[in-house]
Amino acid sequence: MRHHNNTRKFGRDKTQKRALLNSLALNLIAREKIKTTEPKAKELRPFIEKLITRAKKGDMATRRIVAAKLSNRGKEVKKLFEILAPKYADKKGGYTRVLKLGARKSDGAKMAIIEFI
Repeated sequence: MRHHNNTRKFGRDKTQKRALLNSLALNLIAREKIKTTEPKAKELRPFIEKLITRAKKGDMATRRIVAAKLSNRGKEVKKLFEILAPKYADKKGGYTRVLKLGARKSDGAKMAIIEFI
């Protein structure tokens, strides 16, 4: 039984799910707005918000932790620490928004846009 198991599996194992969230987070940081399925956007939201909260601290230790979570992608980590984190320095949370779209025409999947506020 799945009592209190709130995370979505997406038909993947743990490493594949981590890679999916990592890829979505990197794209969101790079583009600041992406279109994906609604469950993926809802699962990405806490992942990216935790990274931003850590990045607001700004020291070297947190930079290394965030870089490790983002597969050591220097350009995206730099953007997160130098552009996005200072933008939300006075905010306690709620850095992203999920806008629901209609169903995708091909397979009927619910779509959503996730973006930084």
